Amino acid sequence: MSAGLLDPRTIRELAAELDLRPTKQRGQNFVHDANTVRRIVAAAGVRPDDMVLEIGPGLGSLTLGLLEVAAGVVAIEIEHSLAERLPRTVAARLPERADRLRVVEADALTVADLPDPQPTLVVANLPYNVSVPVLLHVLAGFPGIRGGLVMVQAEVADRLVAGPGSRTYGVPSVKLAWYCAARRVGSVPPTVFWPVPNVDSGLVELVRRDPPATTAPRQQVFAVVDAAFGQRRKMLRSALAGLFGSSAAASAALESAGVDPQARGEVLGVTDFVRIAEVLAGPVG
Repeated sequence: MSAGLLDPRTIRELAAELDLRPTKQRGQNFVHDANTVRRIVAAAGVRPDDMVLEIGPGLGSLTLGLLEVAAGVVAIEIEHSLAERLPRTVAARLPERADRLRVVEADALTVADLPDPQPTLVVANLPYNVSVPVLLHVLAGFPGIRGGLVMVQAEVADRLVAGPGSRTYGVPSVKLAWYCAARRVGSVPPTVFWPVPNVDSGLVELVRRDPPATTAPRQQVFAVVDAAFGQRRKMLRSALAGLFGSSAAASAALESAGVDPQARGEVLGVTDFVRIAEVLAGPVG
């Protein structure tokens, strides 16, 4: 195996060696274009002192590009065969950086601890079905992550960066806004993947920021968000009736929070949801 980033032929050779049959369920579409990999690394703002968290490294396309720049990569991989093969791929293609890779064989949705040094950046190609919960989980669990970049299906990218009042604004938009400022920084065509997906992918830049100042716990804020969007286009006084006990109680709570009871969740920003959650939580002390 020659040194360097993975190309289409090598991707197929590795897949054949592992008897890997990429599945749509796990979003296994592997990047085989070196220029795209380096573009992702550059857009993520990876610095030489960064410890990068990569979720679902697969065959190692992005891993190699990250290791070219970062101080190290900790990669979470759920599939045993891929987790076992990745260190050998890196050792063969980028031997001078092989000692900077740590592989954690686990489900990224349940990982609670990572070996030191802790990650400072998250960079990942995330599958459609788990992209949002995985991203929110790692942002909540690893506060040292200052930001990063995720590649997701274009539809998911639109949801992550959407603002109040837009067509794609919803639960993912609000919950991500609790942790980060997010913006689209590019698109990736299907042709740079194997197998070729049916849709474009979007690159979303993440910049960590302090969560809104509030006396309400995050879980309570997120419960309000979930209820508000539980039935699309529903007035908040009805959508939140279950949380507050009745539509009348929800109306009173919303008015106390400075929110129109006839408004819909689609027009509220994260700070609006925070104020509603504070009323739900009740007085402090």
